[in-house]
Amino acid sequence: MAKRKATTYMTYGEQIAGVVFFVIYLLVLPFVTTPLFDLAQRLLDTTISSAMRNMLYYYILFAVTVIIFHGFLARTSQHLVDNLGLACKSLAVGLVGLYGLNELVYRLTNLVFTNHTNLNDTTISAQVNDAPHMTLLIVIFLAPFVEEVLFRGLVFGNLKGKSRILAYAVSCLLFALLHVWQFAVVNHDITYFLLMIQYLVPGLVLAWAYEHSGTLWASIALHAAANALSVWTIL
Repeated sequence: MAKRKATTYMTYGEQIAGVVFFVIYLLVLPFVTTPLFDLAQRLLDTTISSAMRNMLYYYILFAVTVIIFHGFLARTSQHLVDNLGLACKSLAVGLVGLYGLNELVYRLTNLVFTNHTNLNDTTISAQVNDAPHMTLLIVIFLAPFVEEVLFRGLVFGNLKGKSRILAYAVSCLLFALLHVWQFAVVNHDITYFLLMIQYLVPGLVLAWAYEHSGTLWASIALHAAANALSVWTIL
């Protein structure tokens, strides 16, 4: 019989460091990453491929995430051990719900927004064709880990103590915004923000998996499995 679940939250220090890292990740890195890699190329007198840039970018994010949140990750890992059966059930239910609802939303939004292609999916598809092994490592392992710690562990987990509805709303909206705002800015077309609808269902289900299981590893595994299914359809 599974032990009583308990969702782990972050200490005050983890929250402060996490918020600083989150703001840099969301608002600063998209603008400075390319110039920094260009500078590194000149200083090292070498060429860093696009695939290697992506790999280094996510590996650094992964390393920083582990350094900042190692205490939180240890606590949520213990809850995984204590509630393994519940975590597996949450993963299974979440995967069915995410895949089914996400397909429905994608089909509906594609009917309504016929003039807008999901450029995030297009970008990933191109990266898979260009460097499949590196892209699979990023999409299935590194990105889900970083995004779940930030959006579910940091945002959802710490807001939930104040308001459950607010926690779901803010974490889902920020998660959806992450996947579209750069394309809206680059294309100078604010209507791309409408594609945020396609990411609301994943945001809701991933937050539910974390809340229901009591461990962030359930939402990390669910996110990884969903991304793996998406890549499989591309291949």
